[in-house]
Amino acid sequence: MDSANAISRFIDQPALDAIATPLSRAIRVAYDSAGPAGQQAKNAMHGVWLGHPLHPVFTDLPLGAWTTGLVLDAVASVNRDRGMARAADVAIAVGLAAAAGAAVTGLTDWSETSGRSRRTGLVHGLLNIAATTLYATAYLLRKNGSRSSGQTCALAGYSIAIGAAWLGGDLVYGQRVGVTHAAVDAPGAFTVMANSTEVPDDSMKRARKDDADLLLVRQRGRVCALAHPCAHMGGPLSEGTLKNGSVVCPWHGSEFGLDDGHVINGPATQNQPSLDARERDGRIEVKARA
Repeated sequence: MDSANAISRFIDQPALDAIATPLSRAIRVAYDSAGPAGQQAKNAMHGVWLGHPLHPVFTDLPLGAWTTGLVLDAVASVNRDRGMARAADVAIAVGLAAAAGAAVTGLTDWSETSGRSRRTGLVHGLLNIAATTLYATAYLLRKNGSRSSGQTCALAGYSIAIGAAWLGGDLVYGQRVGVTHAAVDAPGAFTVMANSTEVPDDSMKRARKDDADLLLVRQRGRVCALAHPCAHMGGPLSEGTLKNGSVVCPWHGSEFGLDDGHVINGPATQNQPSLDARERDGRIEVKARA
């Protein structure tokens, strides 16, 4: 508990923002400077095509490979099995390759965070860099015949990687980074949410009733309804930009199709929940979509 509190106090230090803010901005600028190709690459790194963040797919690989390497090293030491020792080297190499993928996808996701999540992500990333550096050193030492020193480096790297993984868990489960923020308790039957006159053509309106928090949009004479909080980090879509057939979140630029809430551009990877909408007797009614 004391260790967790110490880490929490460290992460809350504003000094970390002096590093995190310009670095995250530089990553976004790098993607933006590449134009449409950069946006496509950014979407791919976020995992838009996958339907959830791509980063967790890569994070399992280094830890799994490096755990395998530790086990193989232990068996090789007991049995004096050179084959097991060589297999441990291969496992470390696989982990290093996968760490590169985890780093690129993680940096892309991290660049679209803010506040405490950004600071936590910075420390998480720095720890992973330290762990990867130790493993790269371990690999080189082993290849040069210094297996004992290499094993020591690997063990140190593994310990740091576990600490980084703990912070990664806090980002997901504690701070809800990468988890949809657009859950909506939609009515099961058509329910009045607004008068038709409150949503003129080419406009958006936030409408709340009971537990439903929705975005109503009228475009080209047609009314659409989406969950109001952005799936990425809960940004207020009604304060965003209405485009031709889509809405852009004001916080991080996630773009969703009005008809069905599908992700057009990240950082969001999960579709925005959409509802059935109709007009009757001068009022806009919505219900959960089957």
